[in-house]
Amino acid sequence: MHSIIQPDGWKPPKGYANAVLAEGRALYVGGQIGWNGNQVFESHDFIGQMEQALKNIVALVEEAGGKVGDIVRLTWFVTDKKEYVSRQREVGQAYRRVMGKHFPAMSVLVVAGLIEDEALVEIEATAVLGG
Repeated sequence: MHSIIQPDGWKPPKGYANAVLAEGRALYVGGQIGWNGNQVFESHDFIGQMEQALKNIVALVEEAGGKVGDIVRLTWFVTDKKEYVSRQREVGQAYRRVMGKHFPAMSVLVVAGLIEDEALVEIEATAVLGG
């Protein structure tokens, strides 16, 4: 079971949850980047890589027996804050294509670079299965 925690009087967050309370088996997904299962980048664009990273996370959660709704936390690492902010509409569209209207607790951090030079975004996840 998963519950969104939102104190009375707080404004609702924009596109994420402030806190999620969950029961079940925890699955910790290491940072996923925008390459496919063969470790090939099919896109060199931020949105394409972001969408692929989310698809990779969903594939891992499903392989463990879960579903998108079991994802309780996403931590994003982006290399270009200006691109992330200026493309918010596209970010939202790509996000919904993969995640639907499921918005777990999320954080976004801007980093100087990622280990794979071609990577523009890395996303790690926590899912709680069977709650």
